[in-house]
Amino acid sequence: MIHVFDAYGTLFDVDGAARQAAQGDPALKDIWVALSADWRRKQLEYSWLRAITGDHVDFWQVTSDALDWAAERHGASTAQAAKLLDLYRTLPAYPEVSEVLDRLRGAGAGTAIFSNGSPQMLSDAVHSAGLYGRLDALLSVETVERFKPAAVAYGIVTRHFACDPGAITFVSSNGWDIYGAARFGFRTVWVNRAGLPVDRLPCKPDRILTDLKGLS
Repeated sequence: MIHVFDAYGTLFDVDGAARQAAQGDPALKDIWVALSADWRRKQLEYSWLRAITGDHVDFWQVTSDALDWAAERHGASTAQAAKLLDLYRTLPAYPEVSEVLDRLRGAGAGTAIFSNGSPQMLSDAVHSAGLYGRLDALLSVETVERFKPAAVAYGIVTRHFACDPGAITFVSSNGWDIYGAARFGFRTVWVNRAGLPVDRLPCKPDRILTDLKGLS
């Protein structure tokens, strides 16, 4: 059994950079929640648009561009934006992540990350969160230079593990990612931390959890 995890929003808290920055900067106190939400929204929108048009850059550039837009909208300074971007390299993992990965590996399961994130972004986040020895592979879409949910991206996983799609349990907090993975043939687990409705798309998640604790 192989469990493959999306990174951002699934293992790592994408609001962590703005939350941490606001703790040390009173000027961010009233805007960090909205700024972080816009940052994430634009990050995803830019990745989808670049996947559609073929204008690929790596996810670090997408993340920087998205922050630039969000910072301008919410009046954050250049220095504040630079701090936010630096903190994004070391986003905190959700509290249950280490325990869940250890439990899965103890049961003999393979574990890996498959993400839009660039290899350096994933390496930084995994090392910072102390997850390095808990994962068999860090797989990035940079191998094919096409962001999820493109089918060619999910093929990175099956090629790496030399397996059929049905051998993979793919775990993500993003409904659009679950759709792409299910369409490719993965078994899917949607970690619906926000309590959102299921997306109105042809492929539905096989399981829905509120966090990773129920994963088996």
